[in-house]
Amino acid sequence: MDTITHGIAGALIAKAAFRGQDMLGAKPVNRERIITWSLMLGAIFPDSDVLREFFSHDSLLILTWHRSITHSLVCLPIFAVALAALTRWFVRWRKWDAPSFGALIAVYAVGILSHILLDLVTSFGTMVWSPLKWSRPAWDLIFIVDFTLSAILLVPQMVAWVYAQEKGLQRRALGSWIVFAAGAAGVGAIGMSVGAPISTRAIFAAVVILAAVFLLPGIRKWGLRVRFVSWNVAGLLITVGYIGAAAYAHHVALERVDKFSSSLRLDVQSRGALPFPPSLWHWDGLVLTPRGVYELRMDLSGETDVQAAGTEADSSLNYRFYPDAPPNAYIEAAKRLPEVQTVLWFARFPVTRFHKEGADAIVEISDLRFPQMRPDRPASFTYRVHLAADQTVLSQGWVRPM
Repeated sequence: MDTITHGIAGALIAKAAFRGQDMLGAKPVNRERIITWSLMLGAIFPDSDVLREFFSHDSLLILTWHRSITHSLVCLPIFAVALAALTRWFVRWRKWDAPSFGALIAVYAVGILSHILLDLVTSFGTMVWSPLKWSRPAWDLIFIVDFTLSAILLVPQMVAWVYAQEKGLQRRALGSWIVFAAGAAGVGAIGMSVGAPISTRAIFAAVVILAAVFLLPGIRKWGLRVRFVSWNVAGLLITVGYIGAAAYAHHVALERVDKFSSSLRLDVQSRGALPFPPSLWHWDGLVLTPRGVYELRMDLSGETDVQAAGTEADSSLNYRFYPDAPPNAYIEAAKRLPEVQTVLWFARFPVTRFHKEGADAIVEISDLRFPQMRPDRPASFTYRVHLAADQTVLSQGWVRPM
């Protein structure tokens, strides 16, 4: 999950479950505002591990370090206590009224835990048991960047702010709707640019829903009678429901993957159903076999789109087969490299490709867990090794998107 969404989630949890207030309210800093700030900071703290990348030239840190110690359930109590102690020192220096040390520990623990759980529901993998165990569990429920989830987390907080007081109500409601409607159009443009287009109908529906959420409570000003905490509790419940719906959709998608594997009688080494943008209906089924990886893209809202390709295409199924290159001395030499072994440790659905450029050899390993969204760009997480004719490594590193 992206860091901004983590922060938004932390603020929502604070307001819904800990009686927190808006972080930038006009009132002086009090306990309720400090609770919201603390839980929000706790929710984004685990991603502080990316700071190490600014001081290192190791391009594999995103595999070996990101989502490890700071995302660990084992280390969570240590970080919660440290952050609470730092906060207590700061608020005493500022002479603010703050929660007790024990309350702050609980607030930070919930914030960090929310981050860990929201990362677990994605497909990247999170080393929740580090440093005791360096595995990467992944629940494969939500795409790493999910604008729908971000909106569900943010909109209730904005509605609570809009209807917090009568003065300026219409201006706040209309302005908020316009901003979010423009945001929906912007998300559509982003989806088009990255190869995950959102239909005009879906964007229009989002704008209408946003209008209802922001403007309908203004009728007879009944929204003013809804408590601040109630808006945020509703948002938290809808968030849980959305993730629950994703879990159900994942179950349905995984059943389709299993049926697909059975129909082709595949020798399955590993399989998964991964979320595929832009909506809960779209899933990417992957099956790892000794010969390569099969990909089955699914739209749960209707019939599976027929678009077969690859060396073993069946026109009745929408799947692609990505074969591994036949073994040779260059591939074996590449796989003995420590960096390549790290890539293979991380990859869940690796495919090895090989070709020659003159006398030199090129070995590429791609993790199909991160799909190629556009045909004019290489797949994410593709590692390339350039070898000379005598198997000397000339260069190695990630293939950057064009």
